[in-house]
Amino acid sequence: MDEEELYRLRQAELQEEMLRRQRRAKRIEEMRQQKMRQQKMRSRMKYYVAAALVCIAAAFLSIFLHNVRRAVPVQEPETTLPVRQEEDFSETAQTATAPVFVSGPEEETETANRAEGSLFAGYQAEFPPDASYIADEEVNSTYAVLVDLDEGKVIAQRDAKTACNPASMTKILTLLVAAEHAVDLDDVFVMTREITDYAYVNDCSAAGFMVDEPVTVRDLMYGTILPSGGEAAAALAVYTAGSQEAFADMMNAKLEELGLSQTAHFTNCIGIYDENHYCTVYDMAMILKAALENDLCKEVLSAHIYTTAVTEAHPEGITLSNLFLRRIEDKEVPGEVVCAKTGFVNQSGNCSASYLVSGSGKNYICVTGNAYSSWRCIYDHVEIYQQYVR
Repeated sequence: MDEEELYRLRQAELQEEMLRRQRRAKRIEEMRQQKMRQQKMRSRMKYYVAAALVCIAAAFLSIFLHNVRRAVPVQEPETTLPVRQEEDFSETAQTATAPVFVSGPEEETETANRAEGSLFAGYQAEFPPDASYIADEEVNSTYAVLVDLDEGKVIAQRDAKTACNPASMTKILTLLVAAEHAVDLDDVFVMTREITDYAYVNDCSAAGFMVDEPVTVRDLMYGTILPSGGEAAAALAVYTAGSQEAFADMMNAKLEELGLSQTAHFTNCIGIYDENHYCTVYDMAMILKAALENDLCKEVLSAHIYTTAVTEAHPEGITLSNLFLRRIEDKEVPGEVVCAKTGFVNQSGNCSASYLVSGSGKNYICVTGNAYSSWRCIYDHVEIYQQYVR
């Protein structure tokens, strides 16, 4: 064997050795990557288990606190309000001015109006001391009220005169004020970046209108209620009053007109949390009652699905949906829930206002606040209607 042949054999051996080393390095790398994937999977499993344990613990704590609260003897609560420097909220002042009871000539007038066939005539319902207290543990909401519109009185309640944040139920009053000042529903408002940024920064729900998109006043109204669009409500306020601040003044003027200004005050048209933005669930029932008197408001609040006008930004329009009405469609209630508006911020929990026409043709409004989930809020309305509507 000559040197040249030896050289070729040596080169072949070296090349084979190099290939073996490469295959070995590849196997080692594959094993290392597999080990890393297994470690990541174990880490994720630990995270999921920990998250599940936290959720379970939170659920048990919520049930425990719920049962503890129910174990406390029931007492008729007094209205609690955030203290504002310019008004006197002393016990004497509340007793002298609280608008939650109707009596004397006003009561006679409302009775006469009902006799004439005006179902929603007047702005106040009676709040009799013998109204049933909702003690049913199946109702999770901290606040609740059920109003019989035909009788013009509260028939069941839970802490209904305690101030709370109404979250996006606020938009019922936004719709009412805008509807009362609307001239042309086909008039167009061009959506601004200032409005969309404001809604985004405040983590608001959105109808989906885009910057510079021309939107009709009608579409803004449906966008405010069905998907609870923050940008739609803000645009409606700016269109109606020139600014959100001026519109908030109009909302508070409407509250005064409704006789609710002692227990309700709004700082914005969307329902963004503010310590000076509050009302009671009774107040919200009266706001919804007033909205039902307005045909346009009732039409918007009763829509299950609505499609906006075609624009360049949305060639097929935007399909909007009232999730409360769609979710309660197949629930067993003694009649039909015709109108509804939901709300949620962290400080208020899940809340809703709804209007039901019973199987016998009677009319009711239910408002609840501070349920732990949107579904639980709906079930609370179902439970209240089942228990108290005859």
